[in-house]
Amino acid sequence: MPQLNGVLETALYVDNLSRAREFYEGILHLKPVYSDQRLCAFDVAGKSILLLFKRGASTELMRMPGGTIPPHDGSGPLHIALAVPAGELAAWEEHLSARDVTIEGRTKWSRGGESIYFRDPDGHLLELATPGLWPTY
Repeated sequence: MPQLNGVLETALYVDNLSRAREFYEGILHLKPVYSDQRLCAFDVAGKSILLLFKRGASTELMRMPGGTIPPHDGSGPLHIALAVPAGELAAWEEHLSARDVTIEGRTKWSRGGESIYFRDPDGHLLELATPGLWPTY
């Protein structure tokens, strides 16, 4: 069986790319590594990339110098979880509260991890999770 090394990219689809970029840069302090009129790619801890696509902007075959990218899109409130150190969860709660970001839920997991949940401007459910959520984390 060929090997998988992890999840490289995660994509969310947004209605207003500049508004979403402002949220992810300003609230989560993610740094963009690429941006154009159709998408913004953010580095996440040097381990993965979060792609924000303008909804509907990738529904046709994309021809590039090195090949093609098949059409894709998404709708509705999606979910991603971001890993945070256990000792930083309270600081994240304060940071979000100070920026009027409502925490919608909290969970203490049986393995010892904790999660908080909030939404981005497009209604996507974001989770900040400490170690102890999954057997691999």
